[in-house]
Amino acid sequence: MAAFTLRGTFTALVTPFSEADGSIDFPAYERHLEAQIAGKIHGLVPCGTTGESPTLSEQEKFELVQRSVKVAAGRAFVMAGIGANDTKKAVHQAQAAAEAGADAVMLVMPPYSRPSQAGLADYVEQVASAVQLPVVVYNIPGRTAVSLEVDTLIEAAARSSNVVGLKDASGNVQYCQNLLARVGGRLSVLSGDDALTLPMMAVGARGVVSVTSNVLPAAVGKVVQAALDGKFDLARAEHLRLLAVHEAMFCAPSPGPVKVALAERGAMCARLRPPMDLPTPGQRARIVAALQIFES
Repeated sequence: MAAFTLRGTFTALVTPFSEADGSIDFPAYERHLEAQIAGKIHGLVPCGTTGESPTLSEQEKFELVQRSVKVAAGRAFVMAGIGANDTKKAVHQAQAAAEAGADAVMLVMPPYSRPSQAGLADYVEQVASAVQLPVVVYNIPGRTAVSLEVDTLIEAAARSSNVVGLKDASGNVQYCQNLLARVGGRLSVLSGDDALTLPMMAVGARGVVSVTSNVLPAAVGKVVQAALDGKFDLARAEHLRLLAVHEAMFCAPSPGPVKVALAERGAMCARLRPPMDLPTPGQRARIVAALQIFES
């Protein structure tokens, strides 16, 4: 397919697990990939937070990426989620993703360790220098307890030409616009928060790494494509229609809600790996109601 571009709708894929023993349900996973491609998303993102990456073995991650590449067959990009609180492990994951055939890697900041900004820049540089793939930096301080500052990201990108962009889950549109005001077209930004996709695209982001698109790929893609085409009235209307669904997908710790939604559609069972747990009955009712209202 064409050279990798960080533009459009990328789905932060869930990982289906077997009800029987908790192993990966690969047939359900491959059906899910086909549904995403049928919904015309631009990219598949296996092994990210939504895919419950902390509970996946290195071999499971390799096979998820490999199967994503095989099923996509050039119809969508595959951007593999990687990252660890040990730089050597993150480097190994990047190399494994390249071996599995990924088009790019998405590097989350190290969780728990809370390194300095200099340590974060070095982390990005070491991973980027270990592969020839495009590297998309993933900033999600709410999960990792460390925030990559704009200056640090610019420095890391200056050191490594294959650092091509950012998944911004800072929850702060100001971060996105401060970065884009300074780097112009050097780095591309995707929203890492469904509810902020349109506000971020209004200041220059080029799309989203979406949780909601696991369930509604075409609907999420419609918002993003309308914004890319400059049709902001349409994008706004469709974004606001989806807002209650976006909020329902995070009414409990992710990816519990999106797995419930997919189970309601018969796509997979709603199993999570501990310590993650499923939404309460009340939260499940909210998820189902939001989807019913959207689709009515």
